[in-house]
Amino acid sequence: MIEIGSFIKLQRAKQEMTLGELSEGIVSVSYLSKIENQKTQASPETIQLLCNRLGIEVDNSQEEAIKEKCKQWYGMLFEVNNKEEIIATYKEIQAMMDKNLSDSLMMFEIHKIRYFLILGEFDEALKKINELNEISSTFDNLQQFYWYKFRGNYSTLKDSEYYQSMKMYKMAEDKINQIDILEEEIADLNYIIAVTQSKLRNTLESIEYANKALNIFMKQYNFIRCAQCHNVLGISYRRIKLYDKAIKNFNLALHLGKLEKNKQLIQLTNQNLGFLYSSKGEPIEAIKYYKEIIYDVEVNLVERLASVSSLVREFYNIKQYEEAKNSIEYGLELIEQFNDNESYEIFYYVIHTYNYLLTEQFMEFENMVVKKFLPYLKQHKDYASIIIYAELLANYYEKLYKYKDATKYYKEANFAYEQITNI
Repeated sequence: MIEIGSFIKLQRAKQEMTLGELSEGIVSVSYLSKIENQKTQASPETIQLLCNRLGIEVDNSQEEAIKEKCKQWYGMLFEVNNKEEIIATYKEIQAMMDKNLSDSLMMFEIHKIRYFLILGEFDEALKKINELNEISSTFDNLQQFYWYKFRGNYSTLKDSEYYQSMKMYKMAEDKINQIDILEEEIADLNYIIAVTQSKLRNTLESIEYANKALNIFMKQYNFIRCAQCHNVLGISYRRIKLYDKAIKNFNLALHLGKLEKNKQLIQLTNQNLGFLYSSKGEPIEAIKYYKEIIYDVEVNLVERLASVSSLVREFYNIKQYEEAKNSIEYGLELIEQFNDNESYEIFYYVIHTYNYLLTEQFMEFENMVVKKFLPYLKQHKDYASIIIYAELLANYYEKLYKYKDATKYYKEANFAYEQITNI
């Protein structure tokens, strides 16, 4: 059973009541604080009065029904199913929780972080994190596992703070040997650690964790998750120039994606193959894979725009300027379909950077890259892109005989390269 003090504190925080507002006429503020922090045992009459003020019934008659419904909902969040179904089930559980003092309450509250992230409600997720932080010292090991995991999810999805995410994921990993948890949950944590290590350019660690996840997903014949692991492995092997291993993993991901008829997975793999061949200096082959993606309406807009941006760069580099202009025009059409600019911001900069170059709007090009694009990339620690666009700017200055400016940005590109090799 959840500790009654933690329960009262949680409900008070949810309703944004102060200690004084809840305790008035019932107990002193200091005594309520002791109840909430489990430093004293309150009488049943006091607990009832506090719960009445909170509008909560102290009842656990629906415990089994709540437990089963929560289990169902957690599964939906794990696989990220139909959002309407997730929302409907959430409301159903919340209505039951509002009338019952349930053992499942704390885990339900922790899973709300994941719920809000799935819905893209980042402010609500942060509010829930702050709310739960006050009572996190009372969490058992299983609750701590999800607490750390979902906080890692938040740092990744909201702020791309991969160092903070990794810190949280490693703390979740430390709990695995102390809890009874399904293998697929362990595999999922290994997978997101692999992805985060990849974002941090910790290539060998990314390979290690991707293989750990893959071994479990293979045993479960979970082909979609296997394909995701192969993509991470392909990216990692590409970075250390083991191209044959990278291609083998991408082809396995492509095969599994086709087997499952999963368009998002297929086209993500095509994007990765395009980038691989670009890295190998084979632009024609890269363009072939990017073109597979850009007109596929079943693929989400961000992925299509990412491929268009890559196409623009490839066409520009091989001096097929008309093709580059056509791709820019299509990219601008896609941008108009977005509701928020965060999801496409980097591609907006890429497309406009090359557009200004190709239309000889050199002042706009310089302002864009110097004042907006490079600061954006530095803020997001995207060192790979800094190398590309710092060198592009340096080349531009070199052609204008502005050697001091050119040297400055060549140095920036070299510094970014050092960051990648040192990570």
